[in-house]
Amino acid sequence: MYNNLKLVINNSKNKIEERQFFEKDELKIILDLYAKMVSDGSWKDYGLNISSKQVSFSIFRNAAENALYKICKNFKPKNKNLKYLITDVNGKIIKNSYDLKILIKNTNWKKL
Repeated sequence: MYNNLKLVINNSKNKIEERQFFEKDELKIILDLYAKMVSDGSWKDYGLNISSKQVSFSIFRNAAENALYKICKNFKPKNKNLKYLITDVNGKIIKNSYDLKILIKNTNWKKL
């Protein structure tokens, strides 16, 4: 009756692909910066965008405007220094680094 049943363990065809996002430590770094800039009155809102190539944290001065900047994480960068980016509204790279903490720390957000 059950002669055709098979037990399948760790079948790679059935694996669910992991969704990529900011890791917990990365998100903490970004949200700490966001909280500081909100308390200064510089930023008012944020948004998250996820694609198959990158995740980005968009920063807004007002909810009705376009994003001022985006802090992006590339999942498969061609160059290790392009892993983390700060881009403007047009997608132009303003700053880039292989380390998010260094990128955030070395950016003068008030003069950007």
